[in-house]
Amino acid sequence: MTLSPVEFEHVLQLNHAFLAPSARSYSRLGRGDKSQNLRRGLCPQWGMGTRQSSGARAFPTRKAHRFLFHDKTEPRGPKSMAMIHAAWRLIRPMLPAFLDPGRKVRLLLETAQRLASAESPDPRLSVRSADPTPLISLVAPVYNTKTAYLDELLASFRSQEIDNRTTGLFELVLSDDGSTSLPTREWLDRHAGEPRLKVVRNSENGGIAAATNSGIRAAEGEWVAFIDHDDALAPFALERIAVTLLERPEIELLYTDEVITNSRLDPEGYFLKPAWDEILLSGVNYINHLSVYRRSRLGALGNLRPDFDGSQDYDLLLRYTRDLDRSKILHLPYPAYLWRRDGTSYSAQFMAKATRRARQALQERYHAAGRTMNVQPALDPNLHRVDWAGARHEWPLVSVVIPSRNAKALIAQVIDGLRNKTDYPRLEIIIVDNGSDDPEVLDLYKAWTRDLPQFHAEIRTEPFNFSRAVNRGCERARGDVFLLLNNDVEMQHPDWLKEMVSCLDYPNTGIVGAKLLYPNRTIQHVGVIAGLGGLAGHWFIGENRDLAGPMGRLQVRQSMSVVTGACFLMSRQCWQDVGPFDEERFAIAYNDVDYCLRALEKGFRVIWTPFAELVHHESASRGSDETPANIERFKREQANLRDRHRTDILDDRAFNPWWTKGQSRPEIRVLPALPAAR
Repeated sequence: MTLSPVEFEHVLQLNHAFLAPSARSYSRLGRGDKSQNLRRGLCPQWGMGTRQSSGARAFPTRKAHRFLFHDKTEPRGPKSMAMIHAAWRLIRPMLPAFLDPGRKVRLLLETAQRLASAESPDPRLSVRSADPTPLISLVAPVYNTKTAYLDELLASFRSQEIDNRTTGLFELVLSDDGSTSLPTREWLDRHAGEPRLKVVRNSENGGIAAATNSGIRAAEGEWVAFIDHDDALAPFALERIAVTLLERPEIELLYTDEVITNSRLDPEGYFLKPAWDEILLSGVNYINHLSVYRRSRLGALGNLRPDFDGSQDYDLLLRYTRDLDRSKILHLPYPAYLWRRDGTSYSAQFMAKATRRARQALQERYHAAGRTMNVQPALDPNLHRVDWAGARHEWPLVSVVIPSRNAKALIAQVIDGLRNKTDYPRLEIIIVDNGSDDPEVLDLYKAWTRDLPQFHAEIRTEPFNFSRAVNRGCERARGDVFLLLNNDVEMQHPDWLKEMVSCLDYPNTGIVGAKLLYPNRTIQHVGVIAGLGGLAGHWFIGENRDLAGPMGRLQVRQSMSVVTGACFLMSRQCWQDVGPFDEERFAIAYNDVDYCLRALEKGFRVIWTPFAELVHHESASRGSDETPANIERFKREQANLRDRHRTDILDDRAFNPWWTKGQSRPEIRVLPALPAAR
């Protein structure tokens, strides 16, 4: 179950409500010596336990069952708590996933760590370890941190040293921000001077950014990674990162996937991320943990800015990546980071201030000469929407191309939506009709031709071919922007088209898609994943319209590989460079998939936005596709898609390799090998 920040909190509350007190009591008794496991470099059995605490002993399954379901009077002493522990172990495997959100996360961690441990040693690690300076400096600002958290952080760091091949490659820099807690200061005193551990003392409490900057100045590594003082690394994390950095010396930034845990580091969710996406980053800091920066570039930028505490990492990412080519930014799909979510972090306590500073950083990032850029709340008020529309002084002519035949109610509705429910100043409407013979529809065409100066209806009796209709409409269009629009789309909000056109202001954008709902207001389109089902498919189809999606991605703009042709905005430049739709190989199906993938090959960006929401009465005017001839044609177009784009093996950059490809709502899958950086 993939959890956005909002979903995470909700599921965590559900989990505690259903499982209290037994799950929490179990976890206290059964965690075992996690630090010891980490030091060995083993996969911790998060929440499963390897030892019991003192005073507890194992109970037979039958007795645990009797205690759980029949005995209501036994006092809650050490013996009964151990029985709860045993009972919990009995029922946990039978619980539905939403009652045990950590089950799938444990599968992810265990699989990734098993595969990492089976990897052959990379000889480049041994060569690099001979260098007296570390490859990676891990910097953690510390302030009044619980000593148990520091123990777990240090143990997770020590677990990264595997045999001799990684010794000396890494260092941990703890930068104390003027802690007043005596246990914290004593812990730092006790560990200062240990191998590959530096303790930096700051006499005053200067904030997260200032403390981190002190740590960066003390760091010696070629690369710098940041870790919070209450978090931990997963086993093999730094080894996988180091191998990637040595394989790809040209890169400037690397980031990994992460696991969300509770206060005890028991996993409860995960952030499985897409490849680099500037558009998504403009709405949410999806990169987050663990990100690895080249230290020389950090220094040139002045490191972190103290005025942005709470969103200092977001501000840094926006500045660091501003002029970087996509090829210099890598996503390593390895769950390297354990993010403890206990509500005590700076951002959790001061969300309003952190959000305000994040939007200030976005305003600076997207400021352009002569344009004052505002940043508004996204669908989630803590996420962001760069307001391109508010900064515009003029709008381009949009040529709306609508393939249609008969279907009076539908065509009347869509034209009324464009005329009366769309707040856009410059529209040209082109209906490409493949043979309407309904007199009422023909009368409508005559009336619109008379009343609308920018209306054209071209009627040619021929079999329906979506690609041919689109090509005919675009060839006639006079606008700088084309909108391909199905005749069964219904407008909901007047600003939808301005939103889509404004997305073209992101650099290199050629195509923009909208959020489409079924008439019952469930999700029909929030982007298409190339390779889903071996071909291409909508993700989260049929889900609740308000679904946040992984990391809140369905509540902000993002890059996709494909968007649906039902509401498909395209720049004239994209049309000219990519060429026409393929009328022969993709007459009806997959023409939008083919076109988007061809546009990506030409260097254009495809964007999906949730801020343009419409209702799609899908295929309402076409009738059934279940005839023998249509089924045979559909199979041919499927084969054409696989042949041209190898969708059976395609790695969609918007999709994480750890997700299943056989269903609309992705789940964790077990991979035979670790996915490559991308």
